[in-house]
Parts: sequence; C-alpha cells; structure tokens
Amino acid sequence: MSLEVNEIHTFYGLSHVLFGISLQVGERALVCLLGRNGVGKSTTLKSIMGLVPPRSGTVKFKGQDLVGKRPHQIVRLGVSYVPSDRRVYHDLTVRENLEVGERSKGITSPWSAEKVYDFFPELKKLDARLGGYLSGGERQMLSIGRALMGNPEFLLLDEPTEGLAPLVVRNLEMQILKLKESGTSILLAEQNVKSALKISDKGYIISKGKVVYEGSIENMKGDKEAMKYLVL
Repeated sequence: MSLEVNEIHTFYGLSHVLFGISLQVGERALVCLLGRNGVGKSTTLKSIMGLVPPRSGTVKFKGQDLVGKRPHQIVRLGVSYVPSDRRVYHDLTVRENLEVGERSKGITSPWSAEKVYDFFPELKKLDARLGGYLSGGERQMLSIGRALMGNPEFLLLDEPTEGLAPLVVRNLEMQILKLKESGTSILLAEQNVKSALKISDKGYIISKGKVVYEGSIENMKGDKEAMKYLVL
C-alpha cells in the first residue's frame, strides 16, 4: 500500500474539522476524494501533507509515519502537493517557476524542465512568460509541473479542474492518467464529480468531516445513497 490514513482527527484552532478519516491508496492507483464544498476534502490533503497536522491518528507513506513531519520533509520522502489555488509565482517566468520545485543539486531526478515541457507541450511555448500572465489552465499545468520537479512517487491534487473550461479539463484528465500510467500514485480531491469518476479507480465520499462511502467507481455510480452526498 502506498498511502494509509487511519482515524485522523484534525482541528483548526478549537474547530474540529475531520472526525476519524481513514483511507488507502495503492501503488500506481488513482483514488478520488469527493464531497460538497467545505466538507473536509482539502483539509484531508493538508493533513497528509503536514500543513494542518492531525491531532490524532496516523498517516503512513510506504510504511513511514508522516504525522509530526514538516511539509518539506514529506516532500523529500516522495510526496508532492498541488493546492487548489495553484500558487504560481507571478513575477517569475514559467521556467523559473519550475526551477523553484527542483530537487537539491546533486540529487538525481528523472524530472527536468524539458521533461515537464514534453509532458505539457503548451508550457514549452510559454517558457519565458511571467506566471502572472498565464490562463487558469496554464497555471494548473505549471503548478503540477513544478510539483513533478520534486520527483514525487505520490501526488496530492486539490481541485485541479476548478474554474477550467471543458476542453482544458479533458486535456488535464489525459495528463493525470498519463502520470498514473507512469507509476505515480495519486489522491485527487474534486468537486467535479463527472471528471473524477471518469479517471479514478476508487472513490471516497466525505460529508461533514467523515467518510460516508468508499468503494469502486462502478459501485459508487450505482449507489443512490452515496450519490446524494454529491453535486452532479
């Protein structure tokens, strides 16, 4: 198993947000985390990444406990996070944005700016453009590309299709599937249910900070009780 989250409880100050979330992502798997806005999807990813550490429970990546580790330590272990707000540096060029995510010198990585450009050909044409002048779709590709520069074995993608045009969404779906096929495990938090169900192997549904459903995509599609928690 690549990632195992067991009974995590996460708080923002005094507010209890996640109530015993448990989930698993296998090797080379693409698992989606679904639910309406504000139910805890993003907080689950941030808890895994150490940005909002859980107060109890365990998060294990390839058997190693991540709870208590800083985000940069988790990145070094092979986990990368692409936030929903994309966080592109507006005053840096596309290439400079990619170089920010590059692993330390002397560490061998299969990912380089050139490989990212092969993966996202649209970015190659924008090599010298400042991040502040990119479209939403271009920023999303750049944000994923920057995460790949850290040579991750596991990707946490938070709402990657949010605000994107349908054609851009379809292109992004294909690229995410290519990442999975290349051996990267992925946990995808999405409100775009149709997109997530199209590319995922397995799904979890969260409501009010709790997992209310888990199962294969085919079973989920046929479960009316599960689908009532989603906005289609």
